[in-house]
Amino acid sequence: QVQVVESGGGLVQAGGSLRLSCAASGSIFSIKSMGWYRQAPGKQREMVAIIASGGSTNYADSVKGRFTISRDNALNTVYLQMNSLKPEDTAAYYCKADRGFLGDSWGQGTQVTVSS
Repeated sequence: QVQVVESGGGLVQAGGSLRLSCAASGSIFSIKSMGWYRQAPGKQREMVAIIASGGSTNYADSVKGRFTISRDNALNTVYLQMNSLKPEDTAAYYCKADRGFLGDSWGQGTQVTVSS
């Protein structure tokens, strides 16, 4: 099993930056990819960024050029650098560890609020 814990959320002004962290523990070698998802009130959870075990990345169109997902294998941690934040980025951000057929593990979420 894999457990993930997010941190780094907060309140920032539009145009500001935040870096979210997602620390994984447990059977980390089973992880196929890790990603960041977000959910605003009244909306479906959506993919923000994914990084696969091989290092390839994928981003939602709305965050391309502004957000960067990266990893530190030594720390079993994935980061989401969020720059040029917009009010529409306001959401609860969740980290997911994808273990393929073994299932997914979700973190508890961290709130990001961007004021205008």
